Amino acid sequence: MKRWRRPPLQHPLAPTFARAVESLSIALSPATERNYNIAVRSFLVYLGAEYPKITGLEQLRRDPHALGWMSRMRAQTPSLATATCIGRLIALRAVLNELAWTHKLAELAHMIRREDIPRTPQSLPRPLTAEQDQFLQQELMRRNDLAANVFLLLRHTGMRIGECVDLSYDCLHTISPNQWAIHVPLGKLKTERMVPVDAFVRDLVHRLRFFRSLDPLPNNGRLLAWHGSRVSLLARLRDYLHLACHSASLPTSIVPHQLRHTYGTEMLRAGVGFATVMKLLGHTDPGMTMRYVDVTLTDLQREFQLARSQPRHLAPQPKTSLAPLRTGLDGLIDSFQTSQHALEIFSRSLQNDEKRECLARLANRLTKILAELRKLHTT
Repeated sequence: MKRWRRPPLQHPLAPTFARAVESLSIALSPATERNYNIAVRSFLVYLGAEYPKITGLEQLRRDPHALGWMSRMRAQTPSLATATCIGRLIALRAVLNELAWTHKLAELAHMIRREDIPRTPQSLPRPLTAEQDQFLQQELMRRNDLAANVFLLLRHTGMRIGECVDLSYDCLHTISPNQWAIHVPLGKLKTERMVPVDAFVRDLVHRLRFFRSLDPLPNNGRLLAWHGSRVSLLARLRDYLHLACHSASLPTSIVPHQLRHTYGTEMLRAGVGFATVMKLLGHTDPGMTMRYVDVTLTDLQREFQLARSQPRHLAPQPKTSLAPLRTGLDGLIDSFQTSQHALEIFSRSLQNDEKRECLARLANRLTKILAELRKLHTT
């Protein structure tokens, strides 16, 4: 099947922007270069439609060109995701900075400012419910084919689906007679890690090795065979999960990454330390792992009730109820005694001797007043 490609962009500034993207992307991945080109194309298409007289870099201005493009991008239908808008703003800003440096046009570096870029949405992980997790694993074990074992491996290791696709054939390592670990290659955050696994996951890897031995494609050192490109393999796996969820009467909106969320929250709820979960998931920022601390209301209530029932680490509760406030002359005496005590406590925290002496004189006056009140009480 021939892949459809967009026609070349027809704009006087297209070659200039293309050279800037090429300069920026020399040491970057093809995906990053593609993001630069998408942002540049969006901006130049807007310029060509709204400001056709713009033919040179020196004509570009923040207002109305950059601000107009940002407004159009955020108002388009269907609306772009916030993360997509952030990516395009950052990409175009980098290209404009490159053009400002190479063409000695400082104003280009100020067309998109830092405050124009919205904050990244902090979405919480979406782990499967206990019932969904149980039904999905039962359906995958019933199928027991190549893709089913892939998703079971994701569920019990917390890997991203892209990391699983890149696993090497010898990813399973024996640590001791009854301990194993899977070497996860460089993933999304350019980190690699060793994930401890049990005998169940060991058997999953052995099954995947068996399926790989039956595949006609030559051995290339990977655990999974790529029939076509990496992107097509990922698409087929996602379609498989969609069908498996439909067969198990589960929401078909479940995505592979939710298996990673389920693994991470399961580890935290099981009492695994925060730093350990961070290493298991391959996070480089503790803030990313904090999103997995999404204890549900039921968990919070259970933990709270447990803490109150066994308050070893809490201050002991008073065994007697507080005495009711007195009224009349007794209540007045109690109020002056409380004020006298408060003055004494506060004066101890002061370093200024003059202020402490002033408070001491006030405390003496309260003492005299209390003496007179007690006389009235006796009378």
